[in-house]
Amino acid sequence: MYLVTAPWWIRRFYKDCIWQVKTDEKKIFLTFDDGPHPEITSFVLNELEKYRAKATFFCIGNNAMKHPNMMEKISAQGHAIGNHTFNHLNGWKNNNYNYVKDITLAEQFIPSKLFRPPYGRISDLQIQAIKKDFKIIMWSVLSGDFDTRLPKEKCYQNVVKNTGKGSIVVFHDSEKAFERMQYTLPKVLQYFTEKEFVFDALSL
Repeated sequence: MYLVTAPWWIRRFYKDCIWQVKTDEKKIFLTFDDGPHPEITSFVLNELEKYRAKATFFCIGNNAMKHPNMMEKISAQGHAIGNHTFNHLNGWKNNNYNYVKDITLAEQFIPSKLFRPPYGRISDLQIQAIKKDFKIIMWSVLSGDFDTRLPKEKCYQNVVKNTGKGSIVVFHDSEKAFERMQYTLPKVLQYFTEKEFVFDALSL
């Protein structure tokens, strides 16, 4: 089970994490988790380029290690990158030592101080252990593209109905999510561009 938008009480509990960007500008912050993937990340980059959109890619260290050319391509096109652990660890199922060690291992291939916990699952002790070194990014809106039971049209509606100024939106550049993301992303870019929003990358 997952929530498309995070309720206030979850945001308050994880108060050291960033859920939304405070801005009066019509800016949206698209993020892509679990890459890079040679074909799927390339599709994302091509779609973003059509709208001069910038985004943030939270990469798994193991994938970054396997596909350094894709990492270079993401950065060369002006997008931000973030750490998503080396092995896509669930913080609730790993002790602090192993969790932090995995993040540190990913740093060898992901030169970034932005961090997103896989599944959004991280303990308070783990947050305290890394918050001095990383800006921990959660999200405002989950597209649900990772949900294989979700119709692609519903994935699109999840985004357009819940996204506004400063929203941090999650997509996945992964094989599991590709069918729904491939349908939804171009439509989201077009929809919000027509409403005069711009798409920006997260920064420190």
